[in-house]
Amino acid sequence: MHPHFDAANESYEPTGSTDPNDVIIRCNDNPAIRIRLRDAVSPDDEIAARYPASRLVHYTVEIQAPGMAAHLDRVVGWTGEAREIAGFLTDLARDFGGWDGERRWQTDDRDLTVTAVFRSGGRVELTWELRPRRMGGCGWAASVTLVVETGEQLATLAAEVRHFLARAGG
Repeated sequence: MHPHFDAANESYEPTGSTDPNDVIIRCNDNPAIRIRLRDAVSPDDEIAARYPASRLVHYTVEIQAPGMAAHLDRVVGWTGEAREIAGFLTDLARDFGGWDGERRWQTDDRDLTVTAVFRSGGRVELTWELRPRRMGGCGWAASVTLVVETGEQLATLAAEVRHFLARAGG
């Protein structure tokens, strides 16, 4: 069984009912708050044939906190590019000494946004917001904020996300 990143314990947790290819990220301060990346697929289409080094990937993002759960299917991403979420997380991990202000990453469709704020003690607040833009004028938004340790913990998370996306269709 494939292990999953568990920020609450700074370790990996074996999964029970989830797919072994999922990535589960739990908050250090409250493990009931979590993000789950699942169902990554790379469509076998003309785009994948044209750009084999950077494949199109669709995946589902679930966010969960006490009293709230939301998910967004078919989030569009790319593998093998620094602008993908794994590249963003890797850059955050490299800056383990901290930074001022807020750093932000979002999908090309802007339906998933991750915002990072460095806090004292080497901790990073990662806010994951789902806001489906494909629905036209009406819609919804949901977000959760996780606290993770910067440095090795964030680097491990980035590697897990990169591996998750690379497995799509492969």
